[in-house]
Amino acid sequence: MKFSSFCAFLCIFAAYNFLMAQKVSVEEFYKLSQDIPIVDVRSPGEYETGHIPGAHNIPIFTNEERARVGTTYKRLGKEPAVLQGLEIVGNKLRLFADTARKLSVNNTLLVHCWRGGMRSESMAWLFETVGIKCILLTGGYKAFRNYGKNEFTKAKKLIVLGGLTGSGKTEILTNIRAKGSQVIDLEGLAHHKGSVFGALGQEHQEPNEQFENNLIYEWLKLDSTKPIWLEDESHSIGSNWIPSELFNLMRCATVLKIEIGKEHRIKRLVKEYAGFDAEYLENCILRIGKRLGGQNVKAALESLKNGQLDTVADITLVYYDKSYSFGLEQRTNNTVYPVNLDSDDPEKNAEILIEFAEKNIK
Repeated sequence: MKFSSFCAFLCIFAAYNFLMAQKVSVEEFYKLSQDIPIVDVRSPGEYETGHIPGAHNIPIFTNEERARVGTTYKRLGKEPAVLQGLEIVGNKLRLFADTARKLSVNNTLLVHCWRGGMRSESMAWLFETVGIKCILLTGGYKAFRNYGKNEFTKAKKLIVLGGLTGSGKTEILTNIRAKGSQVIDLEGLAHHKGSVFGALGQEHQEPNEQFENNLIYEWLKLDSTKPIWLEDESHSIGSNWIPSELFNLMRCATVLKIEIGKEHRIKRLVKEYAGFDAEYLENCILRIGKRLGGQNVKAALESLKNGQLDTVADITLVYYDKSYSFGLEQRTNNTVYPVNLDSDDPEKNAEILIEFAEKNIK
């Protein structure tokens, strides 16, 4: 290790208490992030598990280095751990500074670590010594997570769009958003449509913590005093879970239950899944085989083999309709409003639902 690099970082650690970067709340940090890049200085493993959307990772330590320093801290205490950390990062200072220069906008960066402690403060000091203004997140990534989850509980008027599988809820919500209403697309954020067929055609699902972070970031764009529309979902969407703070509110919220003819639903499902390989569809059918029953599975697979996708959809809807109806029955009856729709026209249906909500939900 170069002695000059080691000395330089010793100076950083010695001086960061005397020259502190500006610190802001989560709310202000979020607003600033619309124009200023975020630098997350946690380890790659921490970052991959979950990070603030859009953040760039400039890790002070690799996963292995972080583990070594942590072990030293537990066995020998803080001072030996800090000295070991200094030895590790000494040769990386130039790389840190060069990367920060490339990322900065107007010579400014937002910086955070896990709890807003030594990692972010020391890195911010380094960036500022090379002319980059740094703004730190008070409380770090942990504060962002806590703040975001608490914001879910402030929603005054959730409107949950329900309806049997194939009712076109996602497209209707897209049109509701296009007409100026606030909408959260949970399935879009989860990269999953919720059913056993839900992963088909979707991107790979991210770790659950990242799903929550993406949801938080979308939520912070909204006005919690105005109506927020979401699709009715079970607690899990594929491998992702809706945060309990939000899911509990959804279970108590008003539901507008779309009622549309089964022939429309079958037609929509055939259109959505006709392009997928028959082998994938067969595997999906087999995954719900016990719930469908042996005769239904046999009939569905035979229909799939013969290219009769409308029959396949008809058979599988027997299970999904029963499952959804059971979930809806767990709600208080006076929170569920049936809304009859004559056609599968997402734009027209969005208008009907918006008008219904304005008249009936206070």
